Amino acid sequence: MNEAELLFSEIFKCDRASLYLNRGLRLDKTQAAEISGALKRRIAGEPIQYILGKTEFMGMEFKVTPDVLIPRPETEVLIEAVIKLVNSLSLKRRALKILDVGTGSGCIAVSLAKLLTNVKVDALDISEKALEVAKFNAALNKVKINFIQDNLFPACYLQPATYNLIVSNPPYVRASEIGKLQIEVRREPRIALDGGRDGLDFYRNIIQSAVKCLKINGYLILEIGFGQLPEIKNIFHKSHKFEIIEVVKDYSNIARVVIAKLK
Repeated sequence: MNEAELLFSEIFKCDRASLYLNRGLRLDKTQAAEISGALKRRIAGEPIQYILGKTEFMGMEFKVTPDVLIPRPETEVLIEAVIKLVNSLSLKRRALKILDVGTGSGCIAVSLAKLLTNVKVDALDISEKALEVAKFNAALNKVKINFIQDNLFPACYLQPATYNLIVSNPPYVRASEIGKLQIEVRREPRIALDGGRDGLDFYRNIIQSAVKCLKINGYLILEIGFGQLPEIKNIFHKSHKFEIIEVVKDYSNIARVVIAKLK
């Protein structure tokens, strides 16, 4: 649905089809005020998802607030890649331990817990407010997830060789580019966008740190930004610990997900 359809569907508490089938729908004063307020916020550059307080991801509803990154279709490619990997390797036959690093809204952790069977999912984030949103989304979609508040991997070092898979959609925007992003994107939490001077700080950290947390033959699956594949391949190569087994392209034919196996 486009933004107008999303807004009016929410106001009238109906689906898209009903908007067009019930042409006689009229706004009452309260609804008119809600539409007016929402339009003013949108004109000021606030994302429609924050205005509505929710969005759809992998066919599920997720609460979103300015404390979390808005889930995007590109990240669905990551989910699909993980599911394909688990199924192709028959990993689903045994209990899997998965860690989602920088969970934000929880869209990755919740989707994997919902769509995979026989998995235990941990979700890590430094932001207490983000974790509050992620916990709400886990309850909303009826999945059980263990949430951890910490910075990257310190908590995991207490339990080495714990996870079969580590997944993440990290911050990967160059710090110098953030001010040039669309106004809607600049409304999202900077901590979820800022990847440092070259946009690769998080990849250096997670590729180095994941080694201690993954089980033998474990997998690290990362979403990446446009044009970052050569540099990220180089970071993996320098680690001497991982073998890249697949690069998955998104719907625009852009390299979007890297799947690497611990040697």
